[in-house]
Amino acid sequence: MRSLPNLFLIGPMGAGKSTIGRLLAAELQREFLDSDHQIEGRCGANIPWIFDVEGEQGFRDRETAMLDELTQRSEVVMATGGGAIMREVNRQLLRERGTVIYLATTVEQQIRRTSRDRNRPLLQNANPEQVLRDLFAIRDPLYRATADVIVRTDRRGPRSVVGDILRRVSRLAEPLGDSSPLSHQR
Repeated sequence: MRSLPNLFLIGPMGAGKSTIGRLLAAELQREFLDSDHQIEGRCGANIPWIFDVEGEQGFRDRETAMLDELTQRSEVVMATGGGAIMREVNRQLLRERGTVIYLATTVEQQIRRTSRDRNRPLLQNANPEQVLRDLFAIRDPLYRATADVIVRTDRRGPRSVVGDILRRVSRLAEPLGDSSPLSHQR
């Protein structure tokens, strides 16, 4: 089997991108990157502050620059922010520089996972559930169009999701026509 390309995790907030990304990187003995954390580290400020001061447009500009930089590294596992796929340039960077994995989840699961998180600027309003539903309607088609692999995370432990990703991505990396019995054994 050929070595695996960079693995980029996309999906909505609360899908488990950071948790699953860390486990996946450890399993593959690769560097784990979280694009949102990289932006915060570079700015010396958290994302809500960046949103407050620069607006969403300013944050998205920083995000595009960071994705361009991070996707040029090799042998990494990277979790992206939930809105990273909103710009075509970001979707193109991800598709061209690695394998894109959409961690799909339901809005109900997102609500459970994000209900106490105050570090999500888009949810700081009177009806976060409606915000999540509206974002899902807009972003789900973009996640699907960008992804090489779609993996559901609902009601599954992170290790189970990682095992699923490894099996599916390994199949993508197999050379065409290699159907010998030995090529499918671990």
